[in-house]
Amino acid sequence: MTSMTHDGPQITGGVDTHGLTHHAAVIDQIGRHLADQEFPATIRGYRDLLDWMRTHGTLVAVGAEGTGAYGAELARVLTAAGVTVIDVDRPHRKTRRMKGKSDPIDAYAAAMAVLSGRATGIPKSRDGVVEAVRVLRTARRSAVKARTQAMNQIRGLLVAAPAMLREQVTGLERAVLIRTLARLRPGDDLSRPPAATRAALRRLARRHQALDEEITELDAEIGPLVKQAAPALLELFGVGSETAGQLLATAGDNPERMRSEGAFAHLAGVTPIPASSGRTHRHRLNRGGDRAANNALHTIVLTRMRFDERTRAYVERRTKEGLNKKDIMRCLKRLVAREVYRALTSTPTERTTQTDLTPAA
Repeated sequence: MTSMTHDGPQITGGVDTHGLTHHAAVIDQIGRHLADQEFPATIRGYRDLLDWMRTHGTLVAVGAEGTGAYGAELARVLTAAGVTVIDVDRPHRKTRRMKGKSDPIDAYAAAMAVLSGRATGIPKSRDGVVEAVRVLRTARRSAVKARTQAMNQIRGLLVAAPAMLREQVTGLERAVLIRTLARLRPGDDLSRPPAATRAALRRLARRHQALDEEITELDAEIGPLVKQAAPALLELFGVGSETAGQLLATAGDNPERMRSEGAFAHLAGVTPIPASSGRTHRHRLNRGGDRAANNALHTIVLTRMRFDERTRAYVERRTKEGLNKKDIMRCLKRLVAREVYRALTSTPTERTTQTDLTPAA
């Protein structure tokens, strides 16, 4: 850990972050509580917080809760000032029941987590192309969800719609159905249920069309950014812009913060968990980690199992060895995570190749 050199004893800071204010605390090398204070969650407040901490000694590192949310800008300011920032998980419920809950308590706990070595995670820098991909994907995900909701509502209305209207659209594929409903003419008297139904279906269909256009525009914006951020990732078999965008968002603009491919696998929830008992030795699927990244890896594995000859041969071999489908997919997701990590951390001049499909622990 490094920071700017100042006179005085070495100290460690901790910050409990909130929307409008941040509560900061400092401790010395043996964990003694020195001071705590509240600061506004503004650029001036962040700078005052840093200056206040440095008045107590040489600042070694700062542990902060919520570096991906309320503490994101604070982490950027501290990092730009040369301070090592450590991402600290919020205390478990059991710990809070035993020690209580208050802003000073949480701030001191964050500092102690860093000093003791319990917290070591480097936060995402959120200052590059990957962050741009992440925020655009947030809008895309919302649009996809709204489009699905509109389609479900259309189908729900058609179930109880008048038979004459329902028969007009029965059997139509989705694109044709949406265009047909968008051209409906409900009439002026919406007090009649059939007219009101046609009006509702027309509005939902036009909303679906608008969301289709929005998603297409977002795809056109996100695609080049993903290619710019990680061209090697897109070269991997089964990796498209959507899965690549999610894996990039999970890794962040500074993937080097993950010290190994095992750390990335743990982050994506694909590290095997022992599930052995007696003479039975096996591992089970990991249900922790970033579930969106796990789902992206799952999608890649499904694509390879269907279209990649090497993967299909691997599945056949492992099946003969007695593994069930879940265990085989667990192994494949772990192998894909290794390839993805290499692609994310490679330089533009390096070529990422698929790893041998050898058994993974």
